[in-house]
Amino acid sequence: MAVRALTALAVVFVLLATTGWTTIRHRPVPGPSREAALAAWARDRIDHRPLPSPDAPAPAVAAFFARLGHARGVGLAERHPFVVGNLDGVPVDLRYRANRIVLGRARDIERGRLHDARLSPEGRHEALRRYDRFGSLMRPDRRILAFDPTGTGRTAEVLGDLERARRVSVIVPGVDTNLLTFQKTRGRYAAPAGMAESLYAAERRASPGARIAVIAWADYTAPAGVGVDAATGRLAESGAGRLVELTGALPGTARVALFCHSYGSVLCGVAAPRLPGRVTDVVVAGSPGMRAEKAADLGTRARVWALRGTDDWIADVPHLEWGGLGHGADPVDPAFGARLLSARGALGHSGYFEPGTESLGNFAAIGVGSYPSLVCAHADGSCHDGISGTEGP
Repeated sequence: MAVRALTALAVVFVLLATTGWTTIRHRPVPGPSREAALAAWARDRIDHRPLPSPDAPAPAVAAFFARLGHARGVGLAERHPFVVGNLDGVPVDLRYRANRIVLGRARDIERGRLHDARLSPEGRHEALRRYDRFGSLMRPDRRILAFDPTGTGRTAEVLGDLERARRVSVIVPGVDTNLLTFQKTRGRYAAPAGMAESLYAAERRASPGARIAVIAWADYTAPAGVGVDAATGRLAESGAGRLVELTGALPGTARVALFCHSYGSVLCGVAAPRLPGRVTDVVVAGSPGMRAEKAADLGTRARVWALRGTDDWIADVPHLEWGGLGHGADPVDPAFGARLLSARGALGHSGYFEPGTESLGNFAAIGVGSYPSLVCAHADGSCHDGISGTEGP
């Protein structure tokens, strides 16, 4: 064990050296003030009563907006779009509306920065990228469930009708996820927006009449580069609380499946004991570990699935935890106890959502509840043990 721990430390330090300590050198981009938005919310009153705390449980927020009515809810969204757009329990149509307003304001800020003589050429280039990204997110066909442009930014996008969905798939991405990497032209299906687009299309093919929705959930601060933050659970801990709140606050009674890639699987492992019962499946792909030694230690009733491509470099990362570094056992090790799925066709570390791969086909089957069509990692079909038939539409 001591040798393995020293090996893990050596790998971490090599990674830190080769990535230039990216998490320390990162300089946040200016944006709207979250503090000012929260202060304005705290000062406001409706019928001489304070607005619900941003930390209030989602059911309490939902009850407040139900009493408020649609027209006054719209007014609140337009007065306080930053808060309403990111508040669990708010009706999703109001969140979409509020986030469109904040997107417009954020784009205006970047338009101004484009002509700021104080910015370096690199700074103006980044302002242009953010300006273009915000404009893309504002397209009429996009539904933005969460948006915070401060720093590197966070967002979440919905594909499908979330309010009417019977099954919801949530994609939890990993390292280097931010507003600028939320979608890509090259490597389209390695970015959260492309992952969601690919999964939504695959689920529609797998069950054309199903009422489904897919969420590209980049609403947490992910590690920047393969550095200190990627080797520890600090950011996973803070993101896990946000994921638990999201899954508990989704409208209706939809069943939820989590698809956790790379460092996103660390976050899902940390969140697992607190996930609501509606989360039926936790799927990890290219995982460095879930901060647990066995699937049973995760403390969730959800089924735990794992897969890894044959040429994914994550296999070479030491799967252990020592002194806060590393993320524990390898989820595709049979001893871990996850249900092992085929990832045939997935190339590299980020190819799991590519159309035509068995990994994507398996994701879609889980997303729509079509478990008999899953392709196991092993010919004995052991990933099907204890599951009988399709579980609902």
